Amino acid sequence: MTTTSPRGRRRAPGRIERAAGKAAALQRPRVILALLILLALTCVMLLDGYLRAEVGGDQRVRTGASSSDVPDEVLEGGPILTFRGGRATTLSVPDKTIALTFDDGPDPTWTPQILEILEKYDVPGTFFLVGSMVARYPGIVADLVEQGNEVGIHTFTHVDLSYQSDARVTREMEQTQLALAGAAGITTTLFRAPYSSETDAVDNYSWPVYEELGEQGYTSVFIDTDSDDWKRPGVSKIVQWATPEDGKGASVLFHDAGGERSQTIAALPKYIEKMKAKGYTFTTVSGAMEEQDGGLPGGAAAADAQGTGTGRLQAAHREASGTLLYEGKALLAAVAVAEWTVPTLSVGLMVVGVAVMGRFGMMLLLARRHHRQRNRRRFSWGPTVTRPVSVIVPAYNEKECIANTLRSLARSTHPIEVLVVDDGSTDGTSEIARAAAESLGMRNVRVIRQENAGKPAALNNGVRSAGHDIVVMMDGDTVFEPDTVRQLVQPFADPEVGAVAGNAKVGNRNTVIGAWQHIEYVMGFNLDRRMYDLLRCMPTIPGAIGAFRREAVLDVGGMSEDTLAEDTDITIALHRAGWRVVYQEHARAWTEAPGSLKQLWSQRYRWSYGTMQALWKHRKSLTDRGPSGRFGRVGMPLVVLFQIVTPVFAPLIDVFTVYAMVFVDFRASLLAWCAVLGVQLLCAAYAFRLDRGKYRYLLMMPLQQLAYRQMMYLVLIHSCITALTGGRLRWQKLKRTGEVGTPAGVG
Repeated sequence: MTTTSPRGRRRAPGRIERAAGKAAALQRPRVILALLILLALTCVMLLDGYLRAEVGGDQRVRTGASSSDVPDEVLEGGPILTFRGGRATTLSVPDKTIALTFDDGPDPTWTPQILEILEKYDVPGTFFLVGSMVARYPGIVADLVEQGNEVGIHTFTHVDLSYQSDARVTREMEQTQLALAGAAGITTTLFRAPYSSETDAVDNYSWPVYEELGEQGYTSVFIDTDSDDWKRPGVSKIVQWATPEDGKGASVLFHDAGGERSQTIAALPKYIEKMKAKGYTFTTVSGAMEEQDGGLPGGAAAADAQGTGTGRLQAAHREASGTLLYEGKALLAAVAVAEWTVPTLSVGLMVVGVAVMGRFGMMLLLARRHHRQRNRRRFSWGPTVTRPVSVIVPAYNEKECIANTLRSLARSTHPIEVLVVDDGSTDGTSEIARAAAESLGMRNVRVIRQENAGKPAALNNGVRSAGHDIVVMMDGDTVFEPDTVRQLVQPFADPEVGAVAGNAKVGNRNTVIGAWQHIEYVMGFNLDRRMYDLLRCMPTIPGAIGAFRREAVLDVGGMSEDTLAEDTDITIALHRAGWRVVYQEHARAWTEAPGSLKQLWSQRYRWSYGTMQALWKHRKSLTDRGPSGRFGRVGMPLVVLFQIVTPVFAPLIDVFTVYAMVFVDFRASLLAWCAVLGVQLLCAAYAFRLDRGKYRYLLMMPLQQLAYRQMMYLVLIHSCITALTGGRLRWQKLKRTGEVGTPAGVG
């Protein structure tokens, strides 16, 4: 029997094609935005790793190299090396003068304490700062300069420059200057190389670096006496080792960062008091140079003009302005974002990791309990359901599949009527359905044609036209096993049951994409749905196979067009109406999964976005009372946590893992990743055991984790962006091949 809608359907194809084209055009920017968000977070992580010397870090330190190419006057000269007029010149600190220098800062714990000591004793210091630390603690640098101290460059990441390329050397210097410009509005002409000491330690590898930097106007600063405070030898030793001999002047090295510096804090006041008692004065490096013939460009006249007091530029400082200043501020802003984002993400990912592992454990326990409970010999839903039911098949352009669908229904062991609702197809679906029914001798098939209005409308049309009190809904690309309908309707023997979810399986699993989806389906139906069933908060009855009491569907207003996930929408509505929704593992349906990445993206995007719509629509279920509020109290939080929040953060877990493999500890990171994969394989293997499936598909799981899962994450992020921006989609039609036929011993 064929029923035709009063209105024609010639305008529908154009409207559908235009809507699909418009939807595709609207979604491309959101896909790009999703990728840009992930890229931005990756860049933030790389920046944070660079600041902590995890990205680009180089721990090599050169020792014992020859100094045959270094001029003797440098090796035997003072601790201040300049290249005035292109010629290497060294200067010494005047007698009875101390130039206090501090390396490796700023540090939020130790540097402020040192500044307090210097201010108390009215003593200036010269701080050779690591650029990455300047970028992380700009406020300390601003205070340091405002107090009247001097700063120099100690590279950006504290690497031995003798091992680095010219480009890396330039980058280390320029980035530190940018950080100084952003933090204190200055640049500096002073430089001290990491791991340097006295001038007699300059070797053939480091000498070209000093020459190149000298040509750029930098003054390299070495030391005369080293407190060796980094060794933490005790306060008295630090004071002793930092004291110059016989009243000589000295460039003295302390550290305000790079480790535990409590001994330095304790020794510094004693040292200052001791040296003042011996008649020493304290100055900055540039101050020492001025006393030795105006060593900085501009000489003493420049120092007089700029001053050395609090809040004024030191002779080695230059005021940053224009582009340099703004670029410095931008660098600090980016670092601030990284400093806040990465720790926050780390904590969030730890929580997500614990939640994921907890979910795996809960799924395994509940799935095992569900399987044992439902497969007991004495288990029964009640009296056997034998009355006829209505099977509704919504179809839009299903010419490749509809005949196979009807052929599978013709073999049903349960009495049925079949309603094929043609939703404005343009490929002759209704004619093919009618011909197939006639050739199969199926007098129980009705083909209902309507103008294109979407899947919910087609299902509602079928429910209204159904002649029985139980309706089974399936997709037009799905085939049932002979016993599927009989198994599916048995739970209706329990009068509290309003809907039943069947076991959907991937029929076209002979491709890589199909195999990946097969693993996903088996795990989803055999673990997730079993868990939700026992908790009585099943979130979705799959569109491929589900059964409903007709009165329950009509009572909640039918299949809603408010969301793209009408199956999730109706399931939650039934929960809220007080009906019980259960899972029937033995009712199997074979569906044709998307065969290309483009189609898969389109399908999963619609599912993810539709689920979000349904959850938002039913957000008041959180406050529902009694049995009808169980979904809001249990199901809603679980779905939000495990189907939205956790997958949104999951890509970052992978990014963190790759980051750690490359820049931190490859072996430990790989072992951690393999451990998580092992847990997932264990869960998947148990799911396949419950499903009596073939384990060979699990060989595809590692590749699935590396490729397929990442795509699903991006789909979810895309859906979140669409939800936040208020986008809308129509029912989308995937291209079908009709390759899924009636199953015959497929495992």
